[in-house]
Amino acid sequence: MSITATELKLNLGKYLILAETEDIYITRNGKVVAKLSNPFQDRVDIAKSLFGILPSDLSLEESREERLDKI
Repeated sequence: MSITATELKLNLGKYLILAETEDIYITRNGKVVAKLSNPFQDRVDIAKSLFGILPSDLSLEESREERLDKI
């Protein structure tokens, strides 16, 4: 998403919330001057990629035991 610096000033709260999920490029006079982003986005993406890997019928204890057996 790209917005002007004026738009950012007028609606900072809105863009801080949006920055949790997407990068926001701030422009001045038509040129990108800054980027507002989530500093933990890499961690969020990694965690999202792991959802659904473990079968739903596998308990936490069973997954720990399985992991320890591989060591």
